[in-house]
Amino acid sequence: MEYRNKMVLAPMVRAGTLPFRLLAAEYGADITYGEEIIDHKFVNCQRVINESLGTTDFVERGTDSVVFRTCPQERDKVVFQIGTSDAVRALKAAEIVCNDVAAIDINMGCPKAFSVSGGMGSALLSKPELIHDILTTLRRNLNTPVTCKIRLLNTRQDTVELARRIEKCGVPALAVHGRKVKDRPRDPAKWDEIADVVSALSIPVIANGNVFEYEDFKRIKDATGATSVMAARGALWNASIFSAKGKVPWEDFKTEYVRKTILWDNDIKSTKTTLREIIMHYICLEGTEGKGVIKCGLSADVARLYGEEDYYNFVVSNRK
Repeated sequence: MEYRNKMVLAPMVRAGTLPFRLLAAEYGADITYGEEIIDHKFVNCQRVINESLGTTDFVERGTDSVVFRTCPQERDKVVFQIGTSDAVRALKAAEIVCNDVAAIDINMGCPKAFSVSGGMGSALLSKPELIHDILTTLRRNLNTPVTCKIRLLNTRQDTVELARRIEKCGVPALAVHGRKVKDRPRDPAKWDEIADVVSALSIPVIANGNVFEYEDFKRIKDATGATSVMAARGALWNASIFSAKGKVPWEDFKTEYVRKTILWDNDIKSTKTTLREIIMHYICLEGTEGKGVIKCGLSADVARLYGEEDYYNFVVSNRK
């Protein structure tokens, strides 16, 4: 995995599943992160080859629940992100999937209560010894690259000090979200504080925060000195943000996304979550379309809502 001069799709809960990752890659994303998967859940998964779809599925034992789905088309781009608070458990989870992905990443930035209460996500930012234990344990035992994604700490000095400690663990790159734990998405990302990290490290830094247009990739690189840039909400609302040709109309992007979810038999909850986010950004969830999405219980319902019944029937009838 090469981390320099890359445009990166950020990890996004429920949105970052296979159809969205593949669509982002088609538009120009060089690296695509999957949604965070909690190690407790993943260690109970088994690897299953889905010949009908041509995918590799990681299915929760005793159920038919697909926790993570990938395919050969994204083998050299996809990053599997783990939510963890324990080095041994993180390694066990990583060993299950490491041969099917391009890299493993540890989430050290999520400020959500469910993550922090379990000692995961941004809770790790105050535990540098545990960070060292997790990263070095994975690096010693895996041939797959291991990285992590952090947020800014309370002071610039604290952020730089932690970043230096992480670099000494031997990671090939570090992603930095330019907001602090207490910040909300509407708060401007602190590009100047990401620049401090870039100046202090010799490994590539992936800058994240306030990337909503293709031109923002260059703007944040110029402002921070970061070699690579990660987009989250800007990509969620329209993944063609990665295209040098410019964004396609959001309705066209939405149609392409719906078709991808049909093709890859996406989890309906993931599909609905992503569509709701797109609709809320551009129009209103209380309108006819938004209410229609909420009512969908199956992929066939989504296909019907968006006039893709013929495509749905064709895809389903041609599965092995």
